[in-house]
Amino acid sequence: MQVSRYLSLILLGMILDSCSERQFDSKTEGEKLLARDAEWADLATAGKDIEKVVSYWSDDAVLIFPGQPVLEGKAAIRAYVAASFDTPGFKIHWVSQKPVFSPDGRLAYMRGTDELTLPGLNGGTMTLHLRGISVWRLDPDKQWRCVLDISNEAPPTSPSS
Repeated sequence: MQVSRYLSLILLGMILDSCSERQFDSKTEGEKLLARDAEWADLATAGKDIEKVVSYWSDDAVLIFPGQPVLEGKAAIRAYVAASFDTPGFKIHWVSQKPVFSPDGRLAYMRGTDELTLPGLNGGTMTLHLRGISVWRLDPDKQWRCVLDISNEAPPTSPSS
């Protein structure tokens, strides 16, 4: 009888533990998010696989980029990415840092720096140095996807004295 009661308590404990929400580990999740973002940046820099690059945005994503209209949704973002990849001299790369998570671990934002190279005047290229904020959501499939991507030009660096 004592063994049966003991086993019942263990079983009850296991059931309650499996039903409880796991503690969110921001360090581990931050490493995952930074790795996913770096993978995305490398794919965008390669400039070849439009669908793979676009897959990092959520279906309802919003992109706000310098000199561009606000792009809402994957269809608009896909068209922008395709046009960018087809532009001679286009290149983009970014590095994000310091993920900050919502208390439930389902949203995060990161600051980042971007380099965007575009066709310039007289047939050359020009490189813009940007800074940005990206907001990410952990989707039901457990993949982080960017829901809001905002960049603007970084201020000029002051000459060192």
